[in-house]
Amino acid sequence: GGDGVSTVKVTQVRSTIGQSKAHEGTIRALGLGKIGRSAEHTESPVLAGQLRHVAHLVKVEGKDA
Repeated sequence: GGDGVSTVKVTQVRSTIGQSKAHEGTIRALGLGKIGRSAEHTESPVLAGQLRHVAHLVKVEGKDA
């Protein structure tokens, strides 16, 4: 905190089974892959795009939104 770099905690809440390969790849890129698994990421435009892409599969905490 306070260093201007904000991180978000991303938790997978739904399975990627039946999802497109692109969604599965994004989940993997986020360090997830199993329901209940969490990963911390530094906010960036790229991350925001990835999270939008799989928003229906993950829960995001720690955003100022």
